[in-house]
Amino acid sequence: MQIRYFLPALLVMLMLSVCVSAQDSSDQDSTGLPGDNFSLQGALEMFKQSPTPEAFEKALNSEENKVNNLDLNGDGNIDYIRVVNKKEDNIQLFILQAVVSEDESQDIAVISLEKTGEENAVIQIEGDKDIYGEAKIAEPAPEADNAFNYSPATHGPSVSPSILIVNVWFWPCVRYCYAPSYVIWTSPWGWRTHPVWWRPWRPMPWHYYRPVYYRYNTRYVVVNTRRIVPARIMYRPMRRTSVTVINRNRVVVNNYRSTRGYQPSRVYNGNAGGRNYQPSRVTNGNSGGRAYQPSRSTNGNYGGRSYQPSNNGGRSYQGRPSNSGGRSQGVRSGGGGRSSQRSSGGRSRN
Repeated sequence: MQIRYFLPALLVMLMLSVCVSAQDSSDQDSTGLPGDNFSLQGALEMFKQSPTPEAFEKALNSEENKVNNLDLNGDGNIDYIRVVNKKEDNIQLFILQAVVSEDESQDIAVISLEKTGEENAVIQIEGDKDIYGEAKIAEPAPEADNAFNYSPATHGPSVSPSILIVNVWFWPCVRYCYAPSYVIWTSPWGWRTHPVWWRPWRPMPWHYYRPVYYRYNTRYVVVNTRRIVPARIMYRPMRRTSVTVINRNRVVVNNYRSTRGYQPSRVYNGNAGGRNYQPSRVTNGNSGGRAYQPSRSTNGNYGGRSYQPSNNGGRSYQGRPSNSGGRSQGVRSGGGGRSSQRSSGGRSRN
């Protein structure tokens, strides 16, 4: 009789231990950072499926898509994510910005998009370092039917001489944004104004949100290279941060960076070996990467040194041909009575 009661109790205990261990393992996957509650890969998937940037913003803020699980201000409700668009030539940015309060907004991520050819386009999304602890970049995973050869000879610097990059030109939103009649999209919504269709919901605990978070990862990969280097320069003056968000997450972000050995230069800008892109370091010709200095001019071929006639004890100086404003150097004469003749501006001196 005791065995009949003991076996069910043992089975119940085993089931409880399995559930607890599964929850512990899922908790270990969490970094504790705010970025655990926003899927960069899911945002790219919503961009792929949306016909317009306005529809993309709606998809980000739809509860059924579960891309956004952020509550940065701790009010118990999901934060609204608005989309801000900027365009320069063939490069476009789509900044994903959380409305934290009436006076503060916090950038979550920025999507960089570049048209590289007649029917070619490249896309990446980069998570903000205050949300993910460090720069986190994701892009579509290359497949046979959606990739093209990305070469630095035709598309600028890349991580290798020739790599496969996903061509996103045929995504509906991409073609819409490069149409001649396209008008830059800037979300009109803020802290007090929301679209009529939006209703905030309660954020999910990590062990419930985790399966949803990882389901978007199958078609997208995390990389360490920025394919569109000028996009970072475009974005820099537009970046928005929130003091509230930084203070609330300061400890967990610092702990994450200390355990990871955080180095801002670990993200590569093109094929720059981890160094940041510096447009001010312009080279004139083949100057070995050194900055061009117009004040260091040369007269003729003197290795960078200017011509200075010297007093050689009566000896004449046989100079090399130079472009010195019409002045010419004299020639040597033989014998002990050496003389020098130099013409300067048509005048001779004996």
